[in-house]
Amino acid sequence: MLQDPTLIAWMLVLLMVIGGFAGVLAGLLGVGGGIVLVPAFFYAFQTLGYDGPNLMQICLATSLATIIVTSLRSLHSHNRKGAVDWDILKSWGPGIVIGAVLGMLTAASVKSHALQVLFGVLAFVIGLYLLLGKPEWRLGDAMPKGIKRAVLSPLVGFLSVLMGIGGGSFGVPLMTLYGRPIHRAVATAAGFGVAIAVPSVIGFLFYTPPEGQPVPPLTVGAVNLPAFLVVIAMTLITTPLGVKLAHATDPKPLRRIFAVFLLLVALNMLRKAIWG
Repeated sequence: MLQDPTLIAWMLVLLMVIGGFAGVLAGLLGVGGGIVLVPAFFYAFQTLGYDGPNLMQICLATSLATIIVTSLRSLHSHNRKGAVDWDILKSWGPGIVIGAVLGMLTAASVKSHALQVLFGVLAFVIGLYLLLGKPEWRLGDAMPKGIKRAVLSPLVGFLSVLMGIGGGSFGVPLMTLYGRPIHRAVATAAGFGVAIAVPSVIGFLFYTPPEGQPVPPLTVGAVNLPAFLVVIAMTLITTPLGVKLAHATDPKPLRRIFAVFLLLVALNMLRKAIWG
């Protein structure tokens, strides 16, 4: 089926704006792009007429595909500075991978409506933590081991895939709550992002949307290639701008503003899922 060139042009413009915004936020606040990309993809594709019972799968998979690139780049950069805690990454990585695979299989088997509700609830919780969380909060002085790690590590991977996000939103709070310095938590969470995104995207590439569902042009499995490429290109340009702004301003008020923004996005996603 031939695609309307005007529609494709509008889609590319929207994706450039989304990617630029996500890149600035990532550099400014250290917030993973997925928490912004998933709702942005959803509203953009819905506005362009690609709504359907499995639209969220395309949004999650495309967001996770971008996270492969951004997490690898971030992990390499942090590792050069010696900030990555490889002991945590090696011990938590296998469980995260298992959880990511289970998350992908779950996401592929449920309707977009259920994923919208889940995203809205979890994004609301993350927004509350960003708004109200204190650096001194602690659950322990060392990362969990044994049964606790065996439960928490797959849970991080599982929930992250169901939200289309990398390792930052769950991994950084988890590590800081257990006494890891923030800079090491952020660096190590980049490795979590790789463990989350790689296996889940491989699975999503084999996903088959229901027959008759409109999908954005050049979508392979559940991954939309134009969205992936445009967002990656824009984040490469705008993330350094966000980093410069972070050094020139106090990020704490901006973090609170973003937290409120995220809470509103989460509530709107829930509203759409519940009332349409």
